[in-house]
Amino acid sequence: MDWQELTDLTRGQPFVVERVRLAGSGVAVEGQFEPPQLAQLSIDDQVFVAAFVRSHGSIKEMERIFGVSYPTIKARLNRIAEHLDFVDTNPAPTGADVVDRLRRGEISVEEALVELEKSR
Repeated sequence: MDWQELTDLTRGQPFVVERVRLAGSGVAVEGQFEPPQLAQLSIDDQVFVAAFVRSHGSIKEMERIFGVSYPTIKARLNRIAEHLDFVDTNPAPTGADVVDRLRRGEISVEEALVELEKSR
């Protein structure tokens, strides 16, 4: 079964993968694995995201590829984005990070207290 067949079969319903086999070595791992978020999108949305990445995020190029208007591309991107969690690219420092920076003299005690309060 290929990925598109699985996507069609699940019809957007959540699913769990319980067995993974590495094709080259035959090693199998069993457990409960949630597929990546992009794999949980419909096959049409997966194709759309791939096209967006290949076009380097150019909405103008997406308009040309799909033959639709700018608002249509933006609306679809917004709809897809609603299904994806985004990684925090600037997470709050851990307590250990703050203490390490304090020990190295990079921040004052007052700054450390503020950062520790923010991370609560």
